[in-house]
Amino acid sequence: MQTEEQLKAIVRDKYTEIANNEKALNAASCCGATEVTKEVYNIMTDDYTSVEGYAADADLGLGCGLPTQFAQIKSGDTVIDLGSGAGNDCFVARHETGVTGKVIGIDFTDAMIQKARENAEKLGYNNVEFRYGDIETMPVVDNSADVVVSNCVLNLVPNKQAVIADIFRVLKPGGHFSISDIVLVGDLPESLRQDAEMYAGCISGAIQRDAYLGFIEAQGFGHITVQKEKTISIPNDILSKYLSPEEVASFNQGGVGIYSVTVFAQKPGEKATKPKIKIADLAQQNASCTPGSGCC
Repeated sequence: MQTEEQLKAIVRDKYTEIANNEKALNAASCCGATEVTKEVYNIMTDDYTSVEGYAADADLGLGCGLPTQFAQIKSGDTVIDLGSGAGNDCFVARHETGVTGKVIGIDFTDAMIQKARENAEKLGYNNVEFRYGDIETMPVVDNSADVVVSNCVLNLVPNKQAVIADIFRVLKPGGHFSISDIVLVGDLPESLRQDAEMYAGCISGAIQRDAYLGFIEAQGFGHITVQKEKTISIPNDILSKYLSPEEVASFNQGGVGIYSVTVFAQKPGEKATKPKIKIADLAQQNASCTPGSGCC
C-alpha cells in the first residue's frame, strides 16, 4: 500500500504527462491514465462544447461532469476551481462571474499551471489566476470564496476529509460548492483497487458514495444535494489489462457500481451584502480625480 505522498507523486507525474495528451486520447481512457479503449469514444467526460465560456484549448477531456452548470455562479462572485488543469472550468466560471468577479484555479502540477496561464493570456482574462498548491491546504485565505467547483479531482486525493475541511475554510459564510466526482457502490476487485494507473485514472481512489456524502455532512455543510448522477462503465478491453476473463465477467455481473455524481452543499451563515457602485458615482470620482494621483 502506497503512502499518501507516494500516491500524490503518482498523480503528479501522470498528470504532467497528461497535460500534453490530445483530448480524444484522454476521453477514450480513464482520465488519460490508462490504455485507450477501442470499444467506446468517451468513458467519463460530458460535452462542454455548447457551454458559454468554453475554450477548446483548455479542454483536455479529463472531467466527469459539468459542475459549473449547477454551481449557481453570480456576477461578481469569487470562484475557486480545485484541480483546475488547463483552465476549462475556470473559463466557464469566468463567463458567469463576469469582469467584476474573480476566478482562482488551484493545481499541483506545474505543466497544468503553465498550460492554464498560457490559455488565460491568449484569452486576455486578467481576472482569472492559477496558483500552484495542494487542495488539502489551499493557498487561499479564509472566508474568501463565494463558490467552489471541481471536476473529477477529489477521487485523486488520498485525504478527502482534509479537502472537504479546507473547502469549508475558504468559503464565505453562506457560500457553496458544486463538485463532480467519482464514487463507488460496492467494492472494486483488489487488482483494480491496488493499481497505480487506475488510481490516476480516477477509479481506485474513489470512495463509497455514502462515505463521500457523510464526510460532507460531518464537516458541517448543509443543503447537501446530488444534482446529477450517471453510471460510469469501464470497457472490457481496459478491464482485461487488470482482470482475468472470468474476473471481467464477474465484475460486469456483480454489484459494483461506479458513478459520477455532482454534489451541491452550502456553508452555514449569511453572505455579506456587497456594496453597489453606480456608474454615475464612478464618473463623478473620475471627474474629481487629479492626474497622477492614482485614483482614476
